[in-house]
Amino acid sequence: MNEESLYTFGTGENFHIQEYFGVHQDEENPDYYYFRVWAPNAEQVWVIGDFTNWRENALAMTKNEAGVWEVRTDLAKAGQLYKYLVQRQGGQQAEKIDPVSIYMEKRPGTSAVVKTLSDRKWTDGLWMGRRKRLGFKERPVSIYEVHAGSWKNDESGKPMTFSQLKDELVPYLVKMNYTHVEFMPLMAHPLDMSWGYQLMGYFAFEHTYGTPEEFQDFVEVCHKNNIGVIVDWVPGHFTQNDDALAYFDGTATYEYQDSDRAHNYRWGALNFDLGKNQVQSFLISSALFWIEYYHIDGIRVDAVSNMLYRDYDEGPWTPNVFGGNRNLEGYNFLRRLNGIIKYRHPDVMMIAEESTAATPITKSLEEDGLGFDYKWNMGWMNDILRYYEEDPYYRKYDFNLVTFSFMYCFNENFILPFSHDEVVHGKKSMMHKMWGDRYNQFAGLRNLYTYQVCHPGKKLLFMGSEFGQFLEWKYNHELEWGNLEDKLNLKMQGFTSHLNQFYKEHKALWQIDDSYDGIEIIDADNKDESVLSFIRKDKKGNLLVCVFNTTPVERRQFTIGLPIAGLYEEVLNTEMSEFGGTWKEGNPVTKTKAGLWKDYQQTLTFTLPALGASIWRLKRRLGKRKEKDEKNAERNEL
Repeated sequence: MNEESLYTFGTGENFHIQEYFGVHQDEENPDYYYFRVWAPNAEQVWVIGDFTNWRENALAMTKNEAGVWEVRTDLAKAGQLYKYLVQRQGGQQAEKIDPVSIYMEKRPGTSAVVKTLSDRKWTDGLWMGRRKRLGFKERPVSIYEVHAGSWKNDESGKPMTFSQLKDELVPYLVKMNYTHVEFMPLMAHPLDMSWGYQLMGYFAFEHTYGTPEEFQDFVEVCHKNNIGVIVDWVPGHFTQNDDALAYFDGTATYEYQDSDRAHNYRWGALNFDLGKNQVQSFLISSALFWIEYYHIDGIRVDAVSNMLYRDYDEGPWTPNVFGGNRNLEGYNFLRRLNGIIKYRHPDVMMIAEESTAATPITKSLEEDGLGFDYKWNMGWMNDILRYYEEDPYYRKYDFNLVTFSFMYCFNENFILPFSHDEVVHGKKSMMHKMWGDRYNQFAGLRNLYTYQVCHPGKKLLFMGSEFGQFLEWKYNHELEWGNLEDKLNLKMQGFTSHLNQFYKEHKALWQIDDSYDGIEIIDADNKDESVLSFIRKDKKGNLLVCVFNTTPVERRQFTIGLPIAGLYEEVLNTEMSEFGGTWKEGNPVTKTKAGLWKDYQQTLTFTLPALGASIWRLKRRLGKRKEKDEKNAERNEL
């Protein structure tokens, strides 16, 4: 087993390196532990820790032909702390983390904990079976994005651990009708200010958030409440802290040999050498570990552009062997990553955070794509936020911002994100971005979220945005829960919950998310009134008519064309008083009238609320025979 593990690690084909590297109990004699670490160019490596009085009685390790150092000892005990003391070429010594530890001490310390993987008897089989059977592509996906350290504090004022989040966050997700929760990175990281995106422990659960077992408990409870769990993961770059992965044995071990390629100048980090076999084994093992050990339902791969393009960073760069800017190693690694994960776990969602259009992200590997399931639609997000921030008087001149996405919305499989990146660094909160006074800001926010739900693509909303938090998100401060003492915030929270449930209940909004078969544009040319209208369809042909008024002008006797004669009922009006609007009653059930409107033979006339969205459902289809029967019934009543 050891020889095979070493060989496949060196060929880039060991996808469970944590079963060999790190710390492991001797199966034949549990009083002993093995410690193993990859440091091929080190002069010497020792294990130091609580059980050696640190450097005083350091345990010397021996190196094998694969550059892996090993020692067996009966001194170590579960729960104790340890590090590796690495002597680099030239005699310099550095204390380093265990790259494959599954748990590390509380910050600012970076020692690993002597802890072995525990077998768990999971009780989420019903969810896992349903996930395998139904998948996610023709299912509703409404994601609540969370930073675990700042969602809510406990009574002592400290961020909640996952043991507490299990009791607080899961019921909230149920109440708010989300289908998934996505966490910003939960892997060990040295600084909160990085939000978790400067990682050091790719297998280690961040101590601040509790224990690995507590996160397993949390996932299990989510699954029992029909909520999927997605985790952010950063395989492109890592923290350059000297006690972490950086130049682990004194040479470029995990990073590129070329200094310019190794250094990520924009983020003050180091880039993984994605073409190195051992690094591929390390990273793919990390991804599979989180999927298999924690039963997570999806991985969002951060900063994909940084892995795809040599010139993405701000520093100097050199072309590839073909003279282009593509990072060939990164491109091939991402294809391999998705190929392996989808082969083993086809029902796990792979998501790319990527902002360019030069590489097909969600096309299959056979079509020369990267094989991701979804890509964040950053273009849509930028356009639509710019539009909704604008004074409505000028929106008619920029109406293309709200319609352009229909030209490319099926080029990739998209998630429509309103993420953490949009509510920091002076960009203002989602509610604060909206035009007008406080009343109109909430009206605009309800309109915007309804547009997001009706637009093709899966959905994501960052925490706090669901109730219209006014202040920007702060990574070191819990959400502004006190906002909910305000009626408008409380009604906004209720509206978001209602909207999520509305989304889940209407197949037309999610069953055909990948082709124009699921949408029909009624009118994308009404710039002067700034009104957009379109139809969403499910596989049975059921219709939802979606109409968006993006100006604060109520439009009475507003008419659109429709393809089917019938009785239509308004199923959602964002200006109802229960949501924070002024309408006490919505539009009545309305019958279409025969009449040419653009290419349509039928028209529907109703009142369109100011700065509101009005969604209609075909209640009863009327053909010629039904119309005749109705007229006869009307005569009989008279």
